[in-house]
Amino acid sequence: VQLVESGGGLVQPGGSLRLSCAASGFTFSSLTVAWFRQAPGKEREFVAAFRRYNSNAYYADSVKGRFTFSRDSAENTGYLQMNSLKPEDTAVYYCAAGNGILSTLQRVSAYTYWGQGTQVTVSS
Repeated sequence: VQLVESGGGLVQPGGSLRLSCAASGFTFSSLTVAWFRQAPGKEREFVAAFRRYNSNAYYADSVKGRFTFSRDSAENTGYLQMNSLKPEDTAVYYCAAGNGILSTLQRVSAYTYWGQGTQVTVSS
């Protein structure tokens, strides 16, 4: 199993970015796949997730209404569209996969596989 993130960069407050998570070694919908982020000096925190074999996306309250997690089955890739970005969204964003269930979606420990991360910086 391999997860490769891309799409990070520097953006001004109010701007948008789209992150990609290219998956290999498994079918995207067969595992629970999530985005987490980690800012300097802070713990890794949950952003969004798709449960395995489920079409509903779940979001942290801090990004609800601004971020959209989607997946392309043909490309076996997930996308995190981030709009109305704020300086507090600055972090390294990670894609993760595992056998998590609804009650464990937001736990780092529920995920077995992790990508290398991509830096998102929101600054003027």
